[in-house]
Amino acid sequence: MTDRLKGLTVVLSTDVREDDAEAIIAAIRMVKGVLDVSPVVAGPEDWMNRRRIQSDLTKKLLEVLRDGE
Repeated sequence: MTDRLKGLTVVLSTDVREDDAEAIIAAIRMVKGVLDVSPVVAGPEDWMNRRRIQSDLTKKLLEVLRDGE
């Protein structure tokens, strides 16, 4: 027996302007079984999280490069 899905989450590769995203939203709404599509606005916490992740990855990469010496 397989599980039943009640929804899907779509994550965009980059932040997209609202007016540019209208075509994407319209296309997703055309998919069979889609009830609604709600945009999520990017905020300052998103930027802070990305910077923290970038900083962590940079530190780990530098550690790997130092270990290779």
